[in-house]
Parts: sequence; structure tokens; C-alpha cells
Amino acid sequence: MKEPIAKKKLSKRTWVAIVMILVIIPLTIWFGIRFMGDRKYYFISMGIIVYTFVPFLMVFEGRKPQARELIIIAILAAIGVAGRAAFFMLPQFKPVVAVVIIAGVCFGAESGFLVGAMVGFVSNFFFGQGPWTPWQMFSFGIIGFLAGILFRKGLLKSSKPQLCVYGFLATFFIYGGIMNMSSLLMWSSIITWKSVLAVYITGAPFDLIHASATVFFLFVASKPMIEKLERIKKKYGLIER
Repeated sequence: MKEPIAKKKLSKRTWVAIVMILVIIPLTIWFGIRFMGDRKYYFISMGIIVYTFVPFLMVFEGRKPQARELIIIAILAAIGVAGRAAFFMLPQFKPVVAVVIIAGVCFGAESGFLVGAMVGFVSNFFFGQGPWTPWQMFSFGIIGFLAGILFRKGLLKSSKPQLCVYGFLATFFIYGGIMNMSSLLMWSSIITWKSVLAVYITGAPFDLIHASATVFFLFVASKPMIEKLERIKKKYGLIER
């Protein structure tokens, strides 16, 4: 895969996505916790998807997206959902983060977040919807978004070693860090340093398994998937960034 020339400035759509992802979406999740008792998670989840579509559609910069450009994103989301379901018997051993990272690298930060959010939402129709769903959508999405930005800036290459290192760190610290804290917020009304420390210590083994799974799937599947996606993107001119 041809590596991009590092760019210093982020595009307008990326700044819009940053505002949506780092401000609007967290505020929406907080609003659900504070005023809805976390019980309107379907509403919150759909809100996250709608917010994500705004910067994603800005990728096309005035032209209407073709069906095939949207289908490839749907296919990547479907792969993530199917992969999560296929390994349901192995707790935390899932390929979702690997797929999301590949989506961000191949199709940009906005697409990476959208794929992650969609996988979190749709797959929970099989695993169970709940107040954790918006948190999972955000956690998966932010990893794909960050992968896309780092790749665009030239700070992340498409080589196996770099993708595996990023995948491990992102899964353990970003996904694990967010989901562990969300668990504490969902199930306890009193937050103390002891409770925070306890939830991170008890969650560390599961986060380690999840991070190791991400490394495994990136090592096995990143090269063939990226090569195939790049050929498809070049042949059909999909989602030019």
C-alpha cells in the first residue's frame, strides 16, 4: 500500500468530525446518563450514527456518494459484526478493532469511526443492547478515527509491525480505558479513587486478551485486506480523501 505524504493541516471535514466525536458525542452520552438514566440507549446510539454521518458525507465534498462507495463501508461493518459473532464463545477475543483500524487506514478517519460505531450498534442486537452500547460504539469508533488521522499524517504506516503495535495500545488503553470507566459510571453512583483503581485492575486481564486478539487478527489479515481494499478503491475510485 502506498503510504501518504504527511500533511500538516487537517481538512474542514476532519475538524467537523473532531468536534462531533470529542464534544457532541460525549455530551450526548453524558446527557443519556444524567437525564435519561441510561435507559434510552437506542436513542443515544442512533444519535451517534447520525452525528457520524455528517463528517462522513462531507468526504464527498459536494458530489453525491455512489452506492458502491457506501456499500464498501457497509461490507466492512458487516465483516466486523460477523467476526464478533463468530468468536462469541471466546470472551474478548474479537477481530472488531482490527477491522476498524483497517477501515480507518484505507478509507480515512471519518469512515473508520463510522465502521466502528456501526459494528458496535448492530452486533449488540446479537450480544444484547444496553447502556453499554453507546460506549462501545464510541470506543470502537475513536480507534478507527485516530488510525485514519495518524495514517494521513504519516505517523502510522500500513506495515504489520506498526499496525499491531497501534492495535495493541489502542485496544488496551483506549477501548479498555473507556469501557472500564463506563462500567463504573453505569453501575455505581459513587466514584472514588479506590473504585476506579479496582475496576481497572479487574478489567486488565480482559483488556490484555482483547488487545492480544487485535494483534493476532491484524498480523494475519491486515496485509491481504488492505491490498484487496486498495485495489478495489483504485479500480472504482472509492472515497478519495
